[in-house]
Amino acid sequence: MSVKTTYKTVQGISEGLYREKGSKFIAYAAPCSSESQAKELLELWRKEHHQARHLCFAYRFGPEGLIFRANDDGEPGNSAGIPILGQLQSFDITEVLVGVVRYFGGTKLGVGGLVQAYKTAARDAIENGVIVEKAVQKQLKLIFPMAQMPFVMHALKQLNLEIISREFSDVCEIHLALPIATFETLLSELSVLPSLEIIPF
Repeated sequence: MSVKTTYKTVQGISEGLYREKGSKFIAYAAPCSSESQAKELLELWRKEHHQARHLCFAYRFGPEGLIFRANDDGEPGNSAGIPILGQLQSFDITEVLVGVVRYFGGTKLGVGGLVQAYKTAARDAIENGVIVEKAVQKQLKLIFPMAQMPFVMHALKQLNLEIISREFSDVCEIHLALPIATFETLLSELSVLPSLEIIPF
């Protein structure tokens, strides 16, 4: 199986809206890459809509979207979170959180009506946003003697790689992020340095 080198996600926060029998469903789609970040966004939306009955959500993380969660927040089982997650899968996007706030309009919609409402609101938020393709990133730490610094820095500059942090002394350490597609090229460039150590994160 080939390694995935890119993934699709959303750029910035977008909103969607669906109304049915007096109930209002306000959806948000946001870039998100961790559970802690998802909690922060959900807390923000809860505060903004403190009078709403429910805030249902779903997220997908990782280049393949293999880390995911769906939450019904008190709605009947699988009537909200799963339909929202289904839209993330349908658009093949990951590193994304979609939350849907519901203001109850006094008329029950039934499970089928709720599925349709949450699905449609989620889709509207995603369609109102911008879907972008990003390179899958890999993080590495390079450890090498100071004497090899010019060669290492030249190789990193040639490949236009992002340095996250650096520590220069007798033994130097560089923490960097690079597109996974560039990994083999970097290994090839640095293979001539026998005392250089590469530690993947």
